[in-house]
Amino acid sequence: MSSFQTLTWLREQKSLRLLDQRRLPAEELVLECCDLQALAEAIKTLAVRGAPAIGVAAAYGVVLGVQEEIAAGNRITRQTFAAILDELAATRPTAVNLFWALKRMKKAGEKGLKNGFDKDDLRDLLLAEADRIYAEDDRDHHQLGEFGAHLIPDGATILTHCNAGALACAEYGTALGVFRAAQAAGKKIKVYADETRPLLQGSRLTTWELLKEEIPVTLICDNMAAHCMAKGLIDLVIVGADRIAANGDTANKIGTYSVALAAQAHSLPFYVAAPTSTIDFSLSDGSKIPIEERDPDEVRFFGEKRTAPAEVAVYNPAFDVTPATLISAIITEKGIFAPDKLSTIR
Repeated sequence: MSSFQTLTWLREQKSLRLLDQRRLPAEELVLECCDLQALAEAIKTLAVRGAPAIGVAAAYGVVLGVQEEIAAGNRITRQTFAAILDELAATRPTAVNLFWALKRMKKAGEKGLKNGFDKDDLRDLLLAEADRIYAEDDRDHHQLGEFGAHLIPDGATILTHCNAGALACAEYGTALGVFRAAQAAGKKIKVYADETRPLLQGSRLTTWELLKEEIPVTLICDNMAAHCMAKGLIDLVIVGADRIAANGDTANKIGTYSVALAAQAHSLPFYVAAPTSTIDFSLSDGSKIPIEERDPDEVRFFGEKRTAPAEVAVYNPAFDVTPATLISAIITEKGIFAPDKLSTIR
């Protein structure tokens, strides 16, 4: 387990507790979501973020939605249940783990409805499925980390972009899980973390997390990555993913594509660490991955300080797609695969 809890289901309170990532690193504030709307808002506004964590949170969100209907004395119909799923599905479009988790919750819920479960039994059935998703997330990411650690030479310095650690998952992490596994194996590693504009997930979250784990980390601005590679400061790159197409094209936080291009130019390995739940076999290639566009003020402001004219036009995609040709390998809980060999997982 990490030294903090990204999300925790409170069984007595029947609510989901989140570490509010909007407030880090200045404040470690806990947010308690007692209803579906509160959780949906937490996902939209990035109080909880990272593809795996969004999926786990959404699973518990289904439980919250059903609990609300029970408390209001309403029947749980197929239409009611579908509306709960739809509200959560509308929160963020790119991270496929959200839809993967909701698909599992839908299957469990429809089984209960078909078999005539009463309200409380249906709620318990859904909670058990959400608990399984949580447990599998933790188990799979530990396994992923063990595989990925073999790719890291002792004494290596790794560059990462955005945050793909325990904050982005149930407990362990994907890219940062590889770092934790390498450290646990006795390897002396160092990490360079891009700040990750515009919301600074690298500077706010990745550095905070790695310092807690006592993994040496150096923060750099996004536009310094290629310079650091040219200076010989970087040995390899490991990033997470929000959705991977069947051909290996990978969507991750905006700026990842630029890092991959720089890595190719400097003949450095570029690895993606993600569980198989992040692979969307329904999409043949990355051009079909939906890319979320966010509030222009995320770019016009730096924190709470305006840094651009209020009227300036802004383009603010939250993700970009790195072509499979730039990816050395994809690290999963089932092993390490060349991007063009993902079909063997399926």
